[in-house]
Amino acid sequence: MIDLRALREDPEKVRASQRARREDAGLVDGLLEADARRRATLSRFEELRAEQKQVSKSVGKASPEERPAILARAKELAEQVKAAEAAAAEAARAADELLWKVPNVVADGVPEGGEEDFVVLRHEGTPRDFAAEGFTPKDHLDLGEGLRAIDTRRGTKVSGARFYYLTGIGARLELALLTAALDQAVAAGFTPMITPTLVTPEVMGGTGFLGSHADEIYHLATDDLYLTGTSEVALAGYHSGEILDLTGGPLRYAGWSTCYRREAGSYGKDTRGIIRVHQFNKVEMFSYVPVEEAAAEHERLLAWEEEMLAKVELPYRVIDTAAGDLGTSAARKFDCEAWLPTQERYMEVTSTSNCTTFQARRLGTRERTAAGETRPVATLNGTLATTRWLVAILENHQLPDGSVRVPAGLRPYLGGLEVIEPA
Repeated sequence: MIDLRALREDPEKVRASQRARREDAGLVDGLLEADARRRATLSRFEELRAEQKQVSKSVGKASPEERPAILARAKELAEQVKAAEAAAAEAARAADELLWKVPNVVADGVPEGGEEDFVVLRHEGTPRDFAAEGFTPKDHLDLGEGLRAIDTRRGTKVSGARFYYLTGIGARLELALLTAALDQAVAAGFTPMITPTLVTPEVMGGTGFLGSHADEIYHLATDDLYLTGTSEVALAGYHSGEILDLTGGPLRYAGWSTCYRREAGSYGKDTRGIIRVHQFNKVEMFSYVPVEEAAAEHERLLAWEEEMLAKVELPYRVIDTAAGDLGTSAARKFDCEAWLPTQERYMEVTSTSNCTTFQARRLGTRERTAAGETRPVATLNGTLATTRWLVAILENHQLPDGSVRVPAGLRPYLGGLEVIEPA
């Protein structure tokens, strides 16, 4: 959640953030009013309770003549305190309800607008000219089926649309990719984690995923648990309610998990193959840092993502995501998008978000500073590899006969295999 004190000091900054996101700026004024009511009712309750205590103490000292009036006042105050306490609780509930609806305040410099209003920061690598090479590229599904690496027909038979099997070299290629990502993360100082994929409503809501995109999440009603769409959720909950010591540097975790997404509202989009599916695997970076270091950590996460993309030799671009396309928790998000030859477009393969103190405030995660004070930490996340990368790897490294060259960075994880031959 946002910082209420910062909101009171500079409400226009939060209004501007709402406008940049194309969200209702009036929510800010509603929250300010609710916060003022909460503070006023709490102050009234505390005043009455203080008077009640004072009157109660005076009963024993009162003369027989004074006592009836004092007892009557004590009874009256008891009723007023009870009513004031209820009013304060209701005002606090109303204020909290609005507070949880306000998304994180976007960082300075984030582009305004919606999904199409991103800013391209740079391009890396050069897409292949297949026409000059003398052949028409196949899409990843044709390649995957020819290599007996992807089986969507049986995936649909067993589980329904947008499910698949990775078979043979397909399974090995994904494991190679994810293991390479985990090795890189460990070398960079991350602690490897295999995380739960079912979490409580408190953790899912605390990370900001039960807002406008709640319909994309699988909910197990009988157990009141949610299937996670990223290990970010479990990693954000890992230190919930704790006080961390970050004086020795950030706490960094790399979560390997299966992820689940309903893909609500995406009907008709990327239905062929394994671009947009309900289940996939991912290695996700997650950092806890002091808020002053969050922007620098964000750049580091992006650099680690790009290091991984270099290992698999993909041409890509880096974009600064527009405010209206940020998740509830993100103050800024950078995406890396790999070139997809058969569709002649860029496809998101990594995403890294700076969530500042938004998630930590919701989850009660704080740090103890060198001065001994406690305050919310900043949390950040970033994709290091995921199943979707196979789409770009197959298409960008294909050869005229339907075989696929293995990027040099993955060969050690495949026993030195250089080319994947059709089955």
